[in-house]
Amino acid sequence: MNQKTIALVATLVAVIGGAAWAVLHGANEPAKTGARGGVGPAVTVVSVVLPRRQDVPMLLQAHGTVTPVSSVDLRSQITSTIRTVHIKEGQFVTAGQLMFSLDGRNELANLDRARAQLARDLAALADVERQYRRSEELVAQHFLAQSALDTLHSQLDAARSSLNADQAAVRAAKVGVNYSAIVAPMAGRVGAISVFPGSLVQLSTSLATITVLDPIDVAFTLPESNLADVLAAHKRGAVAVEASTGAGTGTDASAKPVSGTLSFIDNTVDPVTGTIRVKARFGNRDSALWPGQYVTARVTVQMLANAIVIPQAAIIINTRGTFVYVVDDDQKAVPTPVTRLYGFGADAAVSGLNGSERVITEGKQNLRPGDKVRVAATVVAAGTPMKGQ
Repeated sequence: MNQKTIALVATLVAVIGGAAWAVLHGANEPAKTGARGGVGPAVTVVSVVLPRRQDVPMLLQAHGTVTPVSSVDLRSQITSTIRTVHIKEGQFVTAGQLMFSLDGRNELANLDRARAQLARDLAALADVERQYRRSEELVAQHFLAQSALDTLHSQLDAARSSLNADQAAVRAAKVGVNYSAIVAPMAGRVGAISVFPGSLVQLSTSLATITVLDPIDVAFTLPESNLADVLAAHKRGAVAVEASTGAGTGTDASAKPVSGTLSFIDNTVDPVTGTIRVKARFGNRDSALWPGQYVTARVTVQMLANAIVIPQAAIIINTRGTFVYVVDDDQKAVPTPVTRLYGFGADAAVSGLNGSERVITEGKQNLRPGDKVRVAATVVAAGTPMKGQ
């Protein structure tokens, strides 16, 4: 190959290589320009929310059991047989209402015996008193020795003591007769009746139970760490408590909460579980709560009045602290420190905002302070999307 041919080949190679370099670098250049938006830094598309103001109750939630304020297990105080059952299972009774009548013939006989003994000793006392008065006259006339009068005085004291004992026996017999009629000690609902007419009952025999349903209590425990908040709320006044049955989602009618107040805080923290026992009392006229039910109790320890509320998803926590990104007038992301006061559901009450900011909720993952943003959607307090700006 001559030198002319070699030079021609070298020239062609140089031309082809230059063209290839131009094509490759030219294709990459538009991509770089597009990534920057053509001019200046990149713009991040974000969604923002407008904070809302509302009263936020700070709640402590616990699971508890419905317990009656009072429940009485009726038992016979004598050994006898049931003569009449005056009530039915599930019936509501009033205090003093007759519930069971027992065979009281033996008690009536004991009362008659005690009264007869009282009458006999009363007659004996009257006889001794007459003898004593007569003897006093004889002693005064020196017809009877003083020792005989002293003996009669002792007999008079003994007769009076016997009379007192007889009177006590009569009262005791009357009590026994009263035991034959079993009445309701309080108003409430009758449970299962375990005896029937003719049943033999003894001192250990349970006849029925009476349970007070209105008002009614809910007993539950709270962590020791919440004790200070509960005590502080209790000092301020009545502490509101809500109790709900079922899943507590509000979709079930049985989950409708019942309102009450905190009625009892135990005086000792359980050192084993680290909890303290508390009770709340509820009006229960419609029997929404039933003894033994498993319920969810929510204690309002404080009310944050007119608090600023934002979605918890907007809050960022890292080594620099707790903050949110807000969009300023120049459409830039500005980190703003906040303090999370209380979280509830998907929202949180915070401090550090004045309520007029546009808080970034979506698109904040790769943001840096001062980055340009474009708002795609704004959500107002009611949760309705607004047109982006």
